Amino acid sequence: MSTICAPATPSGGAIAIIRISGPEAITIVSGIFSKDIRNATGYTVHYGHIKMPDYNNIDEQLPVNLHSRTECDIIDDVLISVFKAPHSYTGEDSIEISCHGSSYIIQKILEALIHRGARMANPGEFTKRAFLAGKMDLSQAEAVADLIAASNKAAHHMAMSQMRGGVSNELNGLRQQLLHITSLIELELDFSDHEDIEFADRQQLSEQLESLHNHIQRLVKSFHTGNALKTGIPVAIIGAPNVGKSTLLNLLVHEERAIVSDIQGTTRDLIEDTIQIDGLPFRFIDTAGLRATTDRIELMGIERSLQAAQKADIIILLTEPNKDFPDIEPRFASNNHHRQIVLKVVNKSDLVIPDSSFLYHSQQSNNHIHISSLTGAGMPSLQKALISAADTLLSDAKEIGRDTTIITNLRHYEALHHILDAVSRTKQALANGISSDLIAEDLRQCLHYLADITGEEITSDEILSNIFSNFCIGK
Repeated sequence: MSTICAPATPSGGAIAIIRISGPEAITIVSGIFSKDIRNATGYTVHYGHIKMPDYNNIDEQLPVNLHSRTECDIIDDVLISVFKAPHSYTGEDSIEISCHGSSYIIQKILEALIHRGARMANPGEFTKRAFLAGKMDLSQAEAVADLIAASNKAAHHMAMSQMRGGVSNELNGLRQQLLHITSLIELELDFSDHEDIEFADRQQLSEQLESLHNHIQRLVKSFHTGNALKTGIPVAIIGAPNVGKSTLLNLLVHEERAIVSDIQGTTRDLIEDTIQIDGLPFRFIDTAGLRATTDRIELMGIERSLQAAQKADIIILLTEPNKDFPDIEPRFASNNHHRQIVLKVVNKSDLVIPDSSFLYHSQQSNNHIHISSLTGAGMPSLQKALISAADTLLSDAKEIGRDTTIITNLRHYEALHHILDAVSRTKQALANGISSDLIAEDLRQCLHYLADITGEEITSDEILSNIFSNFCIGK
């Protein structure tokens, strides 16, 4: 296997780390370092400097002779961290070079490494090697990318839980249950030519499958929660034109994201931004004002507003003092299939109520929240309502990182859906007295899809390359 190298830190920082992994990692680095580290023990750090390679002499002796140090030959003073196989991230001999973050320095060190025989790593290749070396299963490897991309506390907890084997352990428990059921059915098939024997009590099998079905169904349902925590709980701001939707969005995200104008129909497309409130990510969506219009472009914006509201977990239904809220319920009745909370908010309350936080807090009649997006009055009440709504929607995730497994990966979600379908077919087959060979086939499908999630049966380089292609270079 080749030896690979890549920066493991983003550009622009004061310090950079360059990672090298493979059978020749220690030898290659020793060839450009001021000390011979070929016999260094693992988990040790060495200080020295890296010299420009002699490009006219590929067969230089190791290590480079740096006893006479000249500034023109030195690339940088560095720290070298040594990791010996199998006790490294990839399971291979690995080196991490800590150098200054100059793009010139990084480039020159990489050139020196390549000159010695390394090659640039592909996206996700370090983690791919860790997976192939058995350092982690596929679900844990995918969690590495989620951990890097985590932008809030909840997403970080979920990624850490998955990387430490939370999903894997849960799926292994399911696998053991399926293996027990499958083995009993397969045993019956082995004796099917001799006599009519049932090794498995059908009532007990039905009860076990019912428990398994409920368990998998909970995992499938948790995907909506996990996805919301990763990308932000979608909150659609809905209302008539000029009720202050864009002003409210700008106030919530503390930035002029939406154009504010007294001209009706200014917002014609969806404008989104994500912020955190009390550690929870909210993805606010400003929408076109709902009104009767003949303007085709505005009508398209209104249609998109309604679609956004149908998909949102929370709707901020906005109106002005002494005006009715828009009636949106009939439009959602046939299309909305997930739990949704509507917050009725009266904006521009500063026009009829003195600018006093006490008065704004007291104006909560009929579950209406009174705010002023112009002055900011009443915003604590709105934020409190948003957090309360999120707690209700995400009740399944209150123990994230402890006891509850939340599915956040679309590939895992799809595989679990297939397992749920196969378990449902097995339950129906048992109830209808279908033969054991057909039941066994559905159970084998369940085990196959479970193995897909953890990577136990994945051998195709194309599938693995597709999974790791979205990783950053250096991971």
